[in-house]
Amino acid sequence: MKKPEASLDRSTKELHDELTRLAKEGYMPITAAEFVSGRIDVPAGKHPVVLTFDDSTPGHFGLDAQGNPKPDTAVSIILDVAKQNPGFRPVATFYLNKDLFLLGPQESAGLKWLIQHGFEVGNHTVTHPDLSRMSKDAVQKEIGGMESKIVSLTGAHTTTFAYPFGAAPKKRSWAESKDGEYDFRGIFLAGWKPSESPFSKDFDRFAILRVRSEGKIKENDCKLYCSTAWLDWLDKHPGDRFTSDGDPNTISFPAAGEKSLAKDYRQYGRTY
Repeated sequence: MKKPEASLDRSTKELHDELTRLAKEGYMPITAAEFVSGRIDVPAGKHPVVLTFDDSTPGHFGLDAQGNPKPDTAVSIILDVAKQNPGFRPVATFYLNKDLFLLGPQESAGLKWLIQHGFEVGNHTVTHPDLSRMSKDAVQKEIGGMESKIVSLTGAHTTTFAYPFGAAPKKRSWAESKDGEYDFRGIFLAGWKPSESPFSKDFDRFAILRVRSEGKIKENDCKLYCSTAWLDWLDKHPGDRFTSDGDPNTISFPAAGEKSLAKDYRQYGRTY
């Protein structure tokens, strides 16, 4: 949107400027599904970053009469930044609710366009409720209903899920899987700090942290916990951000960090 309406919104210019900063500082977008799989295939020296958009609003994506992304949507801006910064990978993950960008009769065509162009679609429940206040059946109906709709439109299940409001149900297992309906490889919380590496023994794939993109309306915690603050911090602490060695089949890290590597990944570890 050209002008943000709430603190979580970004204007067209704000989103363009932040994505351009990522491109200039060597960040390379990957999808949430790629992140949780541990298959991070970006050039040596680049820093993988997952761009996520919740709630499937019209400001995120839409198709014009020619079947192309509408101008000033998040998808259009991502594509523009990629054209202006060769090598910047134009992908992101969109967490969907029932309105599906208000695509109407273009729902199937729109979701298929996203998937065919490398974007990921994820589950965000049918009506965006607070799952922490709901019964098991209600939780699984919300998640399963959205999954069923996505499958009916795309022919494929989603890989990742994001909790509405970052609120987990009373038992996390209710959201993680349900036989025949959904089986997620990763679940995302609301954000306030960067996630652990997916190769770390401390990584919890069903409670993945995110960083909130800072909007036009400034909030006190944004000075410490939003995207601008974290990008500034990582710029000053380059050893604390993930930097690719260029080989998706190896995990390179300082020898002092060997005990932090999850045991499932030890065969891929390379210390220096």
